[in-house]
Amino acid sequence: MERGGYIYIMTNKVNSVLYIGVTSQLYFRIIEHKEKVYPSSFTSKYNCNKLVYYESFTSIEEAILREKQLKKWNRAWKIQLVEKFNKDWVDLTNEIIEL
Repeated sequence: MERGGYIYIMTNKVNSVLYIGVTSQLYFRIIEHKEKVYPSSFTSKYNCNKLVYYESFTSIEEAILREKQLKKWNRAWKIQLVEKFNKDWVDLTNEIIEL
């Protein structure tokens, strides 16, 4: 059985840091970031606790490829991607509860 996946972008309160991740369980993973389950992680250190972008894929392999692609992008392209999807940079966590 093939499992789907997600890529996501998180930021901090003032939108100055961008973190790109991949997971098969989006809501669960975002809650881990928000609760700082891994205190020495990048998202914990830089207070990235606001979900501002996500994409879903039918397989985790597709999601991993997209994550690698986005990580190569420059910051301006990532910002454009977020703003096209979420122009006000609001936290989308409540939107993904059912995913």
